[in-house]
This record gives sequence, structure tokens and C-alpha cells, in this order.
Amino acid sequence: MDFEEELITKAAWYYFLENKTQQAISELLGVSRMRVIRLLDKARQTGVIQFKIRNDNARRMGIEKQLIETYGLKDSYVIPTPADSDTAAVNDAIADAAAMYINAQLPPDAFINIGYGDTSGKTLNSLAKIAETPISCISLTGGVSIYLPNTRSNVFNARLFLVPAPLVVSSKEMVGAILAENPVKEVLSMVSLASFTIIGIGGMGENATIVKSGVITKSDFLHLKMQGAVGDMLCHFFDKDGKMVVTPLENRLVSTSLDVLMNLPNVIAVAAGEEKKEAIKGALVAGYIDTLITNESTAHWLINNPAASSGVCCSRKVV
Repeated sequence: MDFEEELITKAAWYYFLENKTQQAISELLGVSRMRVIRLLDKARQTGVIQFKIRNDNARRMGIEKQLIETYGLKDSYVIPTPADSDTAAVNDAIADAAAMYINAQLPPDAFINIGYGDTSGKTLNSLAKIAETPISCISLTGGVSIYLPNTRSNVFNARLFLVPAPLVVSSKEMVGAILAENPVKEVLSMVSLASFTIIGIGGMGENATIVKSGVITKSDFLHLKMQGAVGDMLCHFFDKDGKMVVTPLENRLVSTSLDVLMNLPNVIAVAAGEEKKEAIKGALVAGYIDTLITNESTAHWLINNPAASSGVCCSRKVV
């Protein structure tokens, strides 16, 4: 590849895949902005990377269609599986993809529900940095710290409405007392007004956020696995069919119930990875999700391992 072709490829990559401005590309490449414009024109004319982009898009669109048909979804968004299969890299990639997907559909003055979890927290951070106008986010659970801006964020264009309470408390009675407080009731009353709901799906692997963050102990986590839990949403654990696994922990949660989640419009799940496949499938089978944002390897597994009943899975209640 000669120098000119290398510049064309780099300019096209930065512009079409990394969404950088022409000015930013000129600074990266050390050329004028007019030169960048000419490079992009040549990229379009010669198809240096255009053919591969079209192939990838067509293939992923086919996968998305299969996911929608297999699990009765309203939509799906599938990204390439990151070359780095590290859990953090996977979460970063799908969180950024989710932020772009949601940002493209946000109506003015939108309210968004955000669920507890590492991936949903990263999605919120990415979304708040790219949103052109402030967004309003409502927490679906207690546990304030997970919803706060990432310390590395320089820009955070969001208004947060947080449930002022811990995620797990000492007793069922304490949960009742917290839910009766006006500041808590005010935030939770906003949940039904949101345009979108963004949730993560937790798996039962050793890297589970709910254990690493200290929300539950390793022994409690193991006990849940022994009872058939394959994952959780909003810290509510469920089995391979999406049915609740009820333990004493459930009575101590300050968290929106899965029944409420089921009846919210536009529930977008952001999840991928080997340790979460069974959990994602369980959530899909139960019909909690309207849209799934994931990567190719996870999507392929879900398509090749449909529910035992086959065909379209449980559809969500119409709201």
C-alpha cells in the first residue's frame, strides 16, 4: 500500500467508522481539511473499504432479522465481536453501540430509565457524552453510585433522577418504609413516563457485577446458582425460562419489579459475552425485552439455541 492509499484508508476509517469530524481527521493525519475532503471522495470512488463495510452490514442485518424473528423482538442491533474477548472490552463495545443506537432515536426532552449494572452504567456515560441536548435519566433501583458519571468523563450531559436509597436493605419492612418516602415515590412515579428503558443482564460467572460490587456475597450467589438461576435483571434473579428464582434476598431489594419492567415500552437490553448467553436467552424467552443490543458471537449462539418450544417466544404485553 502506497502512502496515498494509506491516507485514503485512514481518512475513511476515521470518518465512517469512528465518526470523527473532517477537522479532527486533518489533525490526526497532519494534512489540511481540504485534503481530507479529497481523500474521502477518493475512498468513495475507489471503494477502498466500502465493499467490506457493505458486506459486514448486510451480514449483520441478516443476523438482526433472525434474532427478531426467533425471539419476537421489535428490533435488534448487532455489532462485530471485539477482537479482545476480555469482559471489559466486550462491555465497552456494546455500551458505545447502545449509546449510538439510542441517541439516534431520542425525541426532544426525552426521559430514559436506567437499570443497575456495569454495562448499563457504561451506556449512560457514553450516551451522556454524545447527546447534543441534555437527557433526563431515571434510576430503576437504589444504589446511587452506579448511576453517577464515570470519573474519566469530561462531559456529562444528563440530568439524573436517582432513587435515594441503597439497593439492598436489612429487611422487608425497611423496603416498605423506604418506598413510602415521598422522594422515593416521586422518582419511581416517573418510570412509566420514560421513552426508553435501558437495562443490563447479569450472568452467573465469577465476574458478575453484583458480586464484585458487594451487593450480595459469593455464598448467596452460589446458592442462587444451585436453585437454577442463570442471570439477573435489576438484581432480580431468574432461571433459563425467565421465571423468578425467589430467595430471601428478593424481599430486601429496592428495585423495580420484573412485572413492571415487562409492561414498560421500549425496553432495550445491552448484553453480550460467553458468561451471559443463558441469561440473555432466559430474558428473551420470558419476553422482558423489546430490543437486544449484543455482538455477533452472542447473537449466533442465541439463534442456534432457541427456546425448546421453538418458534417465536413469549411476546411482551402490549402497553
